[in-house]
Amino acid sequence: MKHIDIADIIGSQDFIDKEVTVCGWVRTSRNSKSVAFIELNDGTSLKNIQVVVEKGDGDYKEPRVGTSIKVTGKIVAGRNNTVEINAVPENITVFGDAPTDYPLQKKGCSLEFLRSIPHLRGRTNTFNAVWRVRSVLASAIHEYFQSHHYVYVNTPLITGSDCEGAGEMFQVTTIGYSKDYKSEEDYYANDFFGKRAGLSVSGQLEGEMAAMAMGKIYTFGPSFRAENSNTPKHLAEFWHIEPEVAFMELDDVIELAEDMLKYVIGKLLKTCPDEIAFFDAHFEKGLKARLEELISHDFGRVTYTEAIDLLKKSGENFVYPVEWGCDLQTEHERYLSEKVFKKAVFVTDYPKEIKSFYMKQNADGKTVAAVDLLVPGVGEIIGGSEREYDLEKLLAAMKERNMNLDLYSDYLDLRKFGSVPHGGFGLGFERLIMYTTGMANIRDVILFPRTVGSIR
Repeated sequence: MKHIDIADIIGSQDFIDKEVTVCGWVRTSRNSKSVAFIELNDGTSLKNIQVVVEKGDGDYKEPRVGTSIKVTGKIVAGRNNTVEINAVPENITVFGDAPTDYPLQKKGCSLEFLRSIPHLRGRTNTFNAVWRVRSVLASAIHEYFQSHHYVYVNTPLITGSDCEGAGEMFQVTTIGYSKDYKSEEDYYANDFFGKRAGLSVSGQLEGEMAAMAMGKIYTFGPSFRAENSNTPKHLAEFWHIEPEVAFMELDDVIELAEDMLKYVIGKLLKTCPDEIAFFDAHFEKGLKARLEELISHDFGRVTYTEAIDLLKKSGENFVYPVEWGCDLQTEHERYLSEKVFKKAVFVTDYPKEIKSFYMKQNADGKTVAAVDLLVPGVGEIIGGSEREYDLEKLLAAMKERNMNLDLYSDYLDLRKFGSVPHGGFGLGFERLIMYTTGMANIRDVILFPRTVGSIR
């Protein structure tokens, strides 16, 4: 008999008095003289379903926590509009018996401990809820862009150019360490690609090329940063959403970012009420209200120069001093979003020295048409800009940074053949999940976190 997902049964009265087969892992088990109770979860729902085992004269062996079983029985009404399964011992099949040292017992486990057992942590309420939120958010992002005529493209993970120009790339090589080559040039000439290659830090440059043909595109895939930063906000491998749109200027980029974020959060609130309630109760009090507040109001907007003035006049004793030209730190971003605006806020027009080479230069000669979206509790969650489409200005910015122009020949050629104003942004997917769940550590919103010194 085909088994039914527990999520389809819970909360529905349609299965009452029907016989069903369910499979799952035992969360708890209680045994008495004539009746036993099993809380079963198959991963499709945050809630468990209770199995009431009428022991009778059957040979019943109580399953340990973590054991995987199949149960066939009749659905009956439980308390408070819930349902449960009535079964007998002979209709319970054990697939995998958990040993006595199964790590997930009734006692609570720290998040740090659970990170050490990534193969099992999804069976806890916390990570059951996290993975479901992650799935729903990913689906909503695709829904949003697909419904607005964006083309989904896949950009390469192995590249010969550094999008950010910061050199924080993982090297890709088939040679490895060797003393057999007289020079770096000789080494790379004999490597797999015949030149230096690395894991992509962003699909933006290739995304721009696609946008110059398709008009509106987006990417959704992994990016890699070899940044030696062991903080709760950084990963060496993370997931990235990057739309690129032809004929889009900075104001359009801001409008797109706000509209997209409101859509996906609204979809999450509608689709995952149990998960949001769980995070609200156990991780961040007022989470649901905060998310509802976010999507019900226009986001704030302030220029970088205005933001610096607000920070300098705040009277706060920041760890990192504030002066015009400095890069905003998380403490600055959170102060602006949490204390000054008390909502999500766009910061625009940053100094060109602290932003990437590809951003459009403003008429003042000092700033670029860049934008960061800051949200309470996290700080920056989106970074974007209008892209520089004037070839001479782009070349000047790259030469100032001593970049190897040969590595960007295709990108530069875009400005030669029908160049247009265009823009886009990058959204760190894991940071979005942190913001919508209240999870404080980025390692807890991805199944297998890759960080400095850790690749288990």
